[in-house]
Amino acid sequence: MNRFLKILIAFLVPIFLFAQNNSDALLKELDQTVADYAVYSNKKELEINKLKEQLSQTTTDLQKYTIYGKLYAEYKSYQSDSALMYARKSFQIAEKLNDIQKLNDAQLNLASIMGTLGMYKEATDILNRIEIKTSPELRGYYLTVNSTVYGYMSDYAASIQEKKKYIILTQKYRDSSLQYYKPQSSAYIMAKSSAFLDDGKHDETLTLLLNYFPKINNNSPDRAVIAYIISQAYRQKKDTEQEQKWLTISAISDLQLAKKEYISLRSLAFLMYENGDIDRAATYIKRSLEDALFCNARLRTYEISKMLPIINEAYQEQNETNRFQLMLFLISVSILSLFLLALLFLLFKQMKKLSKAKQEISLANNALSELNQELNTFNEKLNDTNYTLTEANLLKEIYIGRYMDQCSHYIGKLDEYRRKLNVMATSGKMNDLISAVKSKEFVENELAAFLAAFDNTFLQLFPTFITEFSALLIDDEATQRKEGELLNTELRIFALIRLGIKDSAKIATFLRYSVSTIYNYRSQLKNKAAGAREDFESQVMHIGTHLH
Repeated sequence: MNRFLKILIAFLVPIFLFAQNNSDALLKELDQTVADYAVYSNKKELEINKLKEQLSQTTTDLQKYTIYGKLYAEYKSYQSDSALMYARKSFQIAEKLNDIQKLNDAQLNLASIMGTLGMYKEATDILNRIEIKTSPELRGYYLTVNSTVYGYMSDYAASIQEKKKYIILTQKYRDSSLQYYKPQSSAYIMAKSSAFLDDGKHDETLTLLLNYFPKINNNSPDRAVIAYIISQAYRQKKDTEQEQKWLTISAISDLQLAKKEYISLRSLAFLMYENGDIDRAATYIKRSLEDALFCNARLRTYEISKMLPIINEAYQEQNETNRFQLMLFLISVSILSLFLLALLFLLFKQMKKLSKAKQEISLANNALSELNQELNTFNEKLNDTNYTLTEANLLKEIYIGRYMDQCSHYIGKLDEYRRKLNVMATSGKMNDLISAVKSKEFVENELAAFLAAFDNTFLQLFPTFITEFSALLIDDEATQRKEGELLNTELRIFALIRLGIKDSAKIATFLRYSVSTIYNYRSQLKNKAAGAREDFESQVMHIGTHLH
């Protein structure tokens, strides 16, 4: 059981956090929309001005009727007085055209906007005058306008009896309109969901609207209406979080379409007040009142005027509380500032003492630093000397061992050569003896063996010599060797230099070359140096400096 609860909590917590973040994001979007209300109003005015420009270029009554209808639609939820004016002009043109369909449509528009303006008697007089049988395709609209007007009247009713009567008429006309709308139309969906709500069928309302809502275009005025009805369904379910979400969606849509006659923002303001978000409540109710006054929507103005004092009073109380807290904060900060000033004064005195002590310490540190520097320099020189001695000792040890081996080897070979010559002499092979004495083969073979032994020994000591030496040259032509060679002449010259034999005469004697030949080799390679020519041989001396 405990395991099941843990899994359930782990599943629900992310959903709750996501919903919370989503709600906050929607409120922030609404706050920005409220702040940018002038942007959307200007956009609306631009659309209206385009229609007025078309109207100024229109000559026929039929064209005028069409544009008057568009202007009425633009002004209907934006500025009721202007909407009434264009509805009347549409009616006048329809009378001139003597078109019963247009005449009835214009009268329904008149009645609808009169209902918004609170002209209920005038609206009902027009509705009673219309012979809707002559325009069967307008019957749904006719019943909806009746339902809307009586809905306004029920909200404004002074007595319970009148209110009940108008509510019955509102529901009657609304329910009747359902048979004249297509089941998938917005008008049908709105009427059907309102009927469900009146019957307390909030689940049926949500099933109907939540499936329909994603299909609504963002620029459709029906989007706000549908979202508002969804919020009321959640209100019936007492789901405040979802109610707030859908009221916010509805309010955003209203404001972005520059509607001035709406319900959602006002309802959301009161919900924010109940939730303790007084700042938002005050901002939203103020915007709602300004829009209602601009539109001259009397019912909305009346509804807002009942809520405004409640929210305004809470807002004033919050401001008083904030002022008191601010005053308390300022007093606390002032006391704390005085305390800090006293503390700073004491710290300043202490800092002066510390500063003097630091100066003395600094002088001592400087003296120590100089001594340390001298000691470090001495240590570095000592390390270099030790390293040089270590390297020299290693070279001496290796080469002395090799030298003794080589000498012993040569003594044996000379003794063997002596015996060979003695045999030739005693056996009377004078011609062979003379040829052997004159031949350089023995010396050349021994020299080659000597050089091979030198190459092998040197590369054991400095295995990276060839690679590092090549890196010191512009090209690696000088380090190219014949097949079977470990070192060539150029490499052997600088191998001897690396071992500390820098005298060209000694190198010439060692390699069996003339001094001028050795000098030329050295000069040619210096000319090919990648770095400064004069530093070349000193760089060679640093090859393989980490001997083990």
